Amino acid sequence: MEDAAGAEAAMHDSEWSRVDDQQVESGSGSRQEQGRLDDRIGRLHDDLIIPRLPTRQEQGSLVNLISRLPDDVLGAIISFLPTKDGARTQVLSRRWRPLWRSSAPLNLVADGNLAMGVTQKRLAVISKILSDHPGPARCFLLRGIFFPISLGQIDGWLRSESLANLQDLELTYTGHYGDVPPSVLLFSRTLRVAKFGTCKFPHLIVPNFPHLKMLTLYNIVISEASLHSLLSACTALESLSLHYLIGIVCLRISSLTLRSMDFAQGIVFFQEMIIEDAPCLERLIRLSSDNGPTTIRVIRAPKLKILGLLSEGISTLSIGTTVFQKMIAVSLTTKVHTMKILFLDSIGPNLDAVLDFLKCFPCLEKLYVISHPQKNMDNVRNYDPLDPIECLELHLKKVVLKNYNGNKKPAVDFAKFFILNAKVLEEMEIGVLNRRNNKKWLRHQRKRLKVENRASQNARIELKRDGQQIFEHHVHTHDFSMADPFDMPCGRVLLSC
Repeated sequence: MEDAAGAEAAMHDSEWSRVDDQQVESGSGSRQEQGRLDDRIGRLHDDLIIPRLPTRQEQGSLVNLISRLPDDVLGAIISFLPTKDGARTQVLSRRWRPLWRSSAPLNLVADGNLAMGVTQKRLAVISKILSDHPGPARCFLLRGIFFPISLGQIDGWLRSESLANLQDLELTYTGHYGDVPPSVLLFSRTLRVAKFGTCKFPHLIVPNFPHLKMLTLYNIVISEASLHSLLSACTALESLSLHYLIGIVCLRISSLTLRSMDFAQGIVFFQEMIIEDAPCLERLIRLSSDNGPTTIRVIRAPKLKILGLLSEGISTLSIGTTVFQKMIAVSLTTKVHTMKILFLDSIGPNLDAVLDFLKCFPCLEKLYVISHPQKNMDNVRNYDPLDPIECLELHLKKVVLKNYNGNKKPAVDFAKFFILNAKVLEEMEIGVLNRRNNKKWLRHQRKRLKVENRASQNARIELKRDGQQIFEHHVHTHDFSMADPFDMPCGRVLLSC
């Protein structure tokens, strides 16, 4: 097909060349000759801009082109389809009929979409698929398992021959803390991705997953000793997500491979987290500003570049020898030059407290702030050029301010500070919550924010309609293709200047 396309392009180039030669040779020429040349040029132009539709015979060959791919390639394609769609490919043609069973690794997502209606029907469908498909399996996701399903039945599924070499496993219960089946240990040498939800890890079961790259634990009952043993046994782990762990008071992280970690915790558990040694850790993301842990200590994370959500809910945050207590710096002896993206949840917001973070992270490029304006906050501060803040002078390119209330002076002063002092700012998004955003109000905001006096003349300042968002639903912790996991959707632009 590429050769044919190249030959057609060459023919067009040659034809254009002949037309140009004739124009040069004929000079002005007669009107009749000029008209013929114009017609030929027009036809060539139409062929290039409006491609010729393929004939019926050509259409048939294009439709069957994908069927000419090898079985293993088609099987790989089918394995990434939802379970129902993968099975339905059997009806496409004789060529496709055996592929789902013979060449496609099993992708079984056992949730409500697999079999609507009563639980027993879904259980029967799961058993039928596991008995019909010979394997191997790529993915087995058991989501929202309702009891009275027995642990023995789940254990029997996991021991099925069709699940040999399983790479992706999810086991999440609903409304009941079910035990993690012993058969999970069968996949210790093959799993790459694992998620366990509303489960209990028995003390005697500590799975060893040497090839596991992504692990999510949600609403889990587990002892500190078992959790630390599990994490230390995941020697290839790159991404870790810990939500609402029961039985953990102090969490210690020491991993040579971990790159990204997020965590959320209830009020009464998980009081302290210590990053002891994480030489590859780039992202440390707290998903809730209200709950624990109350103490976070980062002892060694030399590549840390993304940090948030920091709030007054953290009574003590220490990074090296720098210490913050309830967002207020009490020691600024360590500067973290690797930090690029920071997300703060700040009362006020308190400009002095925020600027202490900027001093701690002199190479910061993006700053996100969720604000909670208070009546008695004072954010009027003159920037002293004799005491410059490096990131404001050289690095800070984007500021996102959420919960902006333009009717409160402290909120206006906070936003205005960055407009007037961030020398290399490229973009500032201001999320407006209050409904007084008519044209008159927006013109008044433009004047109050002094956008005409911005420090960076290339900066784009935008006021956008914003809404309360559940932070943890928008953070892409496991997705390394996203350079900024805090890049959350915002509403339409109200004012751009």
